[in-house]
Amino acid sequence: MSDHAVDLKVLRKKILHEPDVILNDHDVMRALIDANENALGGNVVDLRGIAMDRLEQRLDRLEDTHRSVIAAAYENLAGTNQVHRAVLAMLDPVDFEVFLRNLGEEVASILRVDAIRLVLESHDNDADKVVTQLGEVLAVVRPGFVEDYGMRNRDATAPSRQVILRQLRPDSDVVYGEAADWIQSEAVLRLDFGKGRLPGMLVLGAEDPHQFRPSQGTDLLGFFAGVFERQMRRWLD
Repeated sequence: MSDHAVDLKVLRKKILHEPDVILNDHDVMRALIDANENALGGNVVDLRGIAMDRLEQRLDRLEDTHRSVIAAAYENLAGTNQVHRAVLAMLDPVDFEVFLRNLGEEVASILRVDAIRLVLESHDNDADKVVTQLGEVLAVVRPGFVEDYGMRNRDATAPSRQVILRQLRPDSDVVYGEAADWIQSEAVLRLDFGKGRLPGMLVLGAEDPHQFRPSQGTDLLGFFAGVFERQMRRWLD
């Protein structure tokens, strides 16, 4: 018996003993099906082969969906952990100036943004002095600024939202200062400080134009904004 015949005999025995080796190998199964179709000739329609092709396509789609779901779950988990860490870092300071400095440094680093600005509306004409004392993280603006800023590049009939994600270049340096030259996308978190108080907003800016997009979910940033509001109310009291 030739070596080739011996090899075929061993292979046949292996397949009969462990058929899953063949069934679980996509490339081998595809080759066997193609060989069977070629043996049938061009005038024969193999309905079983057509059915298997469709099943293969469905399986490929299911595998792609499965990978997408797993990737989204990991991304969501990572985002949740990131926001939780930022909240804990935000709750640490016991002094307002330290709170603002921490916001622009540690919290910004955890959230992986290039700029954070706390924007507060005020009737005080001496607001510029406050900004100078408390650093570049804080911007004090005229009443009505928060509403106007949130509506930029948006449909005036669209419902108001607490969190706005958008890709744009700031058209002034009121919020970002010198950083306005390179900010490409931002998350605008509108803040409600309670009855009788002017509103504010927390703005997260990124140089990456794709970091914040309107199509992204806002649940985690909404949670962060809610915690920030409550923390700010304590400082304002």
